Amino acid sequence: MAAQTQTIHPFFSEKSILFPVILLCGIGIVMVYSASSAISMTTHDTLFYYMKKQSLFFVLSLGVMFVTASLPYRIYRHFSYIILLIAIALLVAVLFPALSVKAGGASRWLNIAGFTFQPAEFAKLALILFLGYSLSKKQSLIKDFSVGFVPHVVVFAVFASLIIIQPDFGTIVVMGVITWGMMFVAGVRIRHLISPSPLLIPLAYFLVVKVEYRLERILSFLNPWNDPLNTGYQIIHSLKAFGSGGIFGKGIGLGMQKMHYLPEPHTDFIFSIIGEELGLIGVLTVLILYLILLLKGIQIAKTAPSMFGAITASGLTIYIGIQVVINTGVSLGLLPTKGLTLPFISYGGTSLIINMAAMGILMNIGASRYHEQRV
Repeated sequence: MAAQTQTIHPFFSEKSILFPVILLCGIGIVMVYSASSAISMTTHDTLFYYMKKQSLFFVLSLGVMFVTASLPYRIYRHFSYIILLIAIALLVAVLFPALSVKAGGASRWLNIAGFTFQPAEFAKLALILFLGYSLSKKQSLIKDFSVGFVPHVVVFAVFASLIIIQPDFGTIVVMGVITWGMMFVAGVRIRHLISPSPLLIPLAYFLVVKVEYRLERILSFLNPWNDPLNTGYQIIHSLKAFGSGGIFGKGIGLGMQKMHYLPEPHTDFIFSIIGEELGLIGVLTVLILYLILLLKGIQIAKTAPSMFGAITASGLTIYIGIQVVINTGVSLGLLPTKGLTLPFISYGGTSLIINMAAMGILMNIGASRYHEQRV
């Protein structure tokens, strides 16, 4: 029985990851088509533009997930610094107008040889692999402030400084949760983790209160009906989508909020369209699939055969989990508006490929339990 387990490829042995991911991607392709059809017809004179691209992204990302599931996860220990430097270089490249693509007032994309991608998405995975290596290597001194805490916060600060220029505050929040979550799992002292707390108030003042559009988002989150046609517009129409969906939804393609009412219905607010067209049943189905993934990630982290595997698996699980929490929280009006996609479902090639690559690495860590514990 043990020999049979060892011969199964990680891509197929970790079914608790493979099946939920494929189902979520399938739901994503269908909902991207439904949510983007009106926009697609207006801008590209076809209903299928975004659906076709998302389907292509899925095929490509599935191949990426197979490759990362095939590679022994320990190999990333040797390349973590190289991957980190590549991520920093890409974030710096975004600052050059000749290479970057500007959309919605932000420069977050690179355009090289006609291929457009978002370096911040790659940076999240690079940060996880670096922290997994660094935190596991320093286990003997992890309780030391200058060893277990400071170097990792410095790396996070470098990423945050480059990303805030774009600007992309939501990605910084995600990276911060990943960094502090992984340090907590690795055993960094709680008092070290909370030591930056006194800096949060002045930092929040300069990053939120002093930046008009972020302050408007906070105020609209607190009471969107104060300005229903401007700052509260997105949240109100998102809530209308959920409210009109009921238990079973209006049916795929029959939602109204995607008809040029709800901005970004196929990306940031695709969860709202799911609520309107698939109802409470569809929303719960999606959340249960995510829950299965997260529980599997926690199990892999707890039983990983090495500290590097355990910390990295924790980071990958936090990475998916925090994106789900923020995107669904924003759609339901529980969190201020952030431009974050819903993993595996929202339209977007870079985010889908990186998410699938992350799941492939998690698969390999999970499958290695059976092999490495018996060697």
